[in-house]
Amino acid sequence: MTVLDDQTQQQIHELVRAGDAGARWAVGGPDGTHAVGGDGDTPSDVGRLAAVLALWPVIGSLVTAGELTLHTPLAAYGPAAAGTSGKTTAHQLLTHPDGVPALTRLAEHLCGGPLAECATARVWHPLRMSRTRFAGGSLHASLGDLGRFLGHLLSTADHPVSRSWTAESLRIRTGELTPARGLLWHPVAGGVWAHGDGPSVWVSPRHHRWAALLPAHGTEPLRTAFRDAVFTAPTAPTAR
Repeated sequence: MTVLDDQTQQQIHELVRAGDAGARWAVGGPDGTHAVGGDGDTPSDVGRLAAVLALWPVIGSLVTAGELTLHTPLAAYGPAAAGTSGKTTAHQLLTHPDGVPALTRLAEHLCGGPLAECATARVWHPLRMSRTRFAGGSLHASLGDLGRFLGHLLSTADHPVSRSWTAESLRIRTGELTPARGLLWHPVAGGVWAHGDGPSVWVSPRHHRWAALLPAHGTEPLRTAFRDAVFTAPTAPTAR
């Protein structure tokens, strides 16, 4: 396993500090966190990541258990699940930016409870994400919990998020249509997959690396520069 070398870590610290002094960040791999900037334990409002931290793994658990088939019209799961999207499939919703509300209704119908309870029981508790919860109408999570989640996606563990679900999601599912999308993740340069346009997360099986950025006043240039610094960085071997 490799980690960011000391020089690269310092460069990332300086990059983030110059672009958004209040931002916090972390970088790691399947074995855990390799570098962190700021408090890793205090939860932040990451509501704009709820789709990938809560909904996406819950949908994956339903698919893995055979309770949901991505290409079956939602009408097959009953009016409460389908709403006005009866002919639409879960696959179509997972590749569409406006599909989250209908997917949430579907997940809650199939799980038999609110998404927060489903995500806690099926995903966050098994991954020991004890600082992740819905509160005040938004999702809150710590950098440490984001690392546990993202590291799991790169690991050989098959529960609670199955390796097959991650592999299915981190590939182009929209054919030649643009913009290209996976399942609630979208591709960026160099084999990296991203989610979020405020609080943001990236994962790359190719690089065996993940990253998270929680900006205070972040801008798109900072997110892009941070991502490039993380995923094009040289590495140093870990001690054995």
